[in-house]
Amino acid sequence: MARQFAYGATRPMVRSTTSLACLAFVAVLGVAFWAGAAWIGQALLRVAGFGF
Repeated sequence: MARQFAYGATRPMVRSTTSLACLAFVAVLGVAFWAGAAWIGQALLRVAGFGF
């Protein structure tokens, strides 16, 4: 789908690619957050003497 400008030129829409990249970036941030939370939780359990 192309967007029509006032002077007649068209430019292809890149919104879907940008949206997909944004979703992928948010997913990577989420995975990194939970990996960090699991690592910190494991370290705290190790320090508290619960093993693992």
